[in-house]
Amino acid sequence: MQWLGQSDVFPGQANMNMNEASLLIVDDNPGVLSAGKLFLKRHFAEVDTSRDPEEIPGLLREKRYSVIMLDMNFGRSAKNTGQEGFDWLARILEIYPEAIVVLITAYGDVDLAVRAIKNGATDFVLKPWDNEKLLATLHSALKLKTSQDENLQLKSKQLGRNLAAASDLPELIFQSQAMKQVWETVQRVAETDANVLLLGENGTGKDLIAQAIHAHSTRAQENFVKVDMGAITESLFESELFGHVKGAFTDAREDRPGRFEAADAGTIFLDEIGNLSLGSQAKLLTVLQNRTITRVGSNRSRVVNVRVISATNQNLFEAVKNRSFRQDLLYRINTIEIHLPALRERTDDIEPLAMHFLKEFARKYKRPVTGLSAALLKEMHRYAWPGNIRELQHAVERAVIMSKSEKLQPEDFFFRDGTQGPDQNLPTMNLDDMEKQLIMKALQKYHGNITEAAQELGLTRASLYRRLEKYQL
Repeated sequence: MQWLGQSDVFPGQANMNMNEASLLIVDDNPGVLSAGKLFLKRHFAEVDTSRDPEEIPGLLREKRYSVIMLDMNFGRSAKNTGQEGFDWLARILEIYPEAIVVLITAYGDVDLAVRAIKNGATDFVLKPWDNEKLLATLHSALKLKTSQDENLQLKSKQLGRNLAAASDLPELIFQSQAMKQVWETVQRVAETDANVLLLGENGTGKDLIAQAIHAHSTRAQENFVKVDMGAITESLFESELFGHVKGAFTDAREDRPGRFEAADAGTIFLDEIGNLSLGSQAKLLTVLQNRTITRVGSNRSRVVNVRVISATNQNLFEAVKNRSFRQDLLYRINTIEIHLPALRERTDDIEPLAMHFLKEFARKYKRPVTGLSAALLKEMHRYAWPGNIRELQHAVERAVIMSKSEKLQPEDFFFRDGTQGPDQNLPTMNLDDMEKQLIMKALQKYHGNITEAAQELGLTRASLYRRLEKYQL
């Protein structure tokens, strides 16, 4: 019977993984536990032991072991059927589906061990074991664990690529002094890992600036994952952001990484962060402080390395005073604040932006439109553009489609304050147009605040978001 060998290291074995790994041995034989720990503690970073399998759930709540060695039979059994081993294997995999379990069995139980492998065990070792064979078995188990972890990381990365807001950086067009100052700040901030808070009305281009920061950062080759916080219900908040494990809830049919894991090593963009409930704010704050996430249904924490860019059209400092936004979360997300000016505050950009959209839509719809008339430019500079760049884009698209001349004219536009466009002062009986105008007026009245506009219109935030998407506002 050989419990302790002469050599400390299995020949040809790469030690690094073992030296960083943790091991749990569960066996009711104290001799097996003491001999196993004495030998294996030379090769593993941590070796824990237990004589009672009833302790397994508690141990797994405290730690996720790299490998678990589990005896197939315990002294309380009248017969060595191996059933306890099967039962505890199933329980371990229920608690920790990614567990690597190596069974400890006698020569006569080899058939049972083979059956157990079909039920989810990784391998088995025979008692009394040979030290070199034991190390070889554990080394192979660790390689499997490493491969499993790599596959999970690849799955997270693939999810990140699927969720990535854009593969190419959209063109940023500006010549106003206000936007030049914004761009100078973007360039200074981008090369750091500082958290950034983007402030501004709806339609001012906060998402494009977030992408620009990512594209000019050291994380540019990694994923940029956008999360619309206003569109995620509170019940799905943790699952969407932090992921879940199989069986965590009714529809959780497989393990799924969340948005933070998908953005690991890259950037996560938390849009409309001002719409989060206080409960969700607390959960997000914990993740940002600890830089770890825990999937729903699991107690295993995972380290994430993400840069956080947030955006809102709300006044978060007022929200802090009103106790609707956590002050500690605000401090965490606004290391750098960037205020994006409304389009009416950067009128020098109206013409170049309009010409950019004109060329884009003329090409898309195959229309012979080439420019903007002087009369139209005058009216465009007078108009307040409550929907900002998004409204300008939509207005130019409509005008390109409807125009009968090479240059767009004032009558090609639908200016929503009723002061421009000779044919647009007539009342419309189209329900969609009327609803769209009411939404625009509510947004303008509350300076783009989604929550207050929704209350004014008698809608939920989710309903208003659906209408904004429908009307491209």
